[in-house]
Amino acid sequence: MNRLIMALATGLYVGKIGKAPGTWGSLAAFLPWLLIKDLSLPMYALVLGAFFVLGFFVSGSAEKILDSPDASCIVIDEFLGMFVTLFAAPPHPLAWILGFLLFRIFDIGKPFPVSWFDQRIHGGIGIMMDDVVAGLYAFLALQFLWWGGGLLF
Repeated sequence: MNRLIMALATGLYVGKIGKAPGTWGSLAAFLPWLLIKDLSLPMYALVLGAFFVLGFFVSGSAEKILDSPDASCIVIDEFLGMFVTLFAAPPHPLAWILGFLLFRIFDIGKPFPVSWFDQRIHGGIGIMMDDVVAGLYAFLALQFLWWGGGLLF
């Protein structure tokens, strides 16, 4: 069971890549996102909810297995953050790249309340929530820049 938990928590071991595991996890999130991107709004929301619950349990369990709070190899939260960021993303690869960059900026920079979740909420819920909030920031920024900022391609 521990192997399955670690495989899921690390994004099928993408999180074990030595340098910048969060960035690699965010990039790897594109593969499953391509499978869900065209779902209807209710189905996409259902997938997000299910992924959040899965991530909550898996990341919390991985913390215990690793005996390390929010270990950098846990990247299931980056997957969810990217799914949030790319919700209703414009159907253009440049928009997807911009979404990735924005998510990494908000995930690394941790503006409030991302930092609050990161520092104050522990366990699986904290691991997942800071990336959900970073994803919301990136989602809003992407939509604004693409549609409101004149980045129509």
